[in-house]
Amino acid sequence: MLCIVPIEFKEACAFVLQFHRHHRPPQGHKFSVAVANDHIIAGVAIVGRPVARHLDNGWTLEVTRVCTDGTKNACSMLYAACWRVTKELGYKELITYTLDTEEGVSIKAAGWRCLGKAGGGSWNSRARPRVDRSSMQLKIKYSISQL
Repeated sequence: MLCIVPIEFKEACAFVLQFHRHHRPPQGHKFSVAVANDHIIAGVAIVGRPVARHLDNGWTLEVTRVCTDGTKNACSMLYAACWRVTKELGYKELITYTLDTEEGVSIKAAGWRCLGKAGGGSWNSRARPRVDRSSMQLKIKYSISQL
């Protein structure tokens, strides 16, 4: 039986390194949660401040990683748990992004709404040169809020 359990950031990052298809672990977090099946971690979610600075308004957090070993219903349980914790911490909105090639079924099952296409491309600019380490593919934005 699946259940939500606490997990340290370091452990969540190790799980992401092992199982995530296209991303490395994020730099930091506000909190992380895991889903376990008979005391064995089946997935993790990492939540932090919004990556895009203009969305970092003090009331919004972002699910920066969700990663599972493929266990059925683990993703939707993690998204729902992230929203419960976010609300308890006093935040008003939780956002996340998927690649446009992903269906977002787990996110929708957890009660989130799709806000449509949301960029993609490079973060590199003349004013702030960067090396792109993640997918530059088009993203789809999702949100759940008390607003």
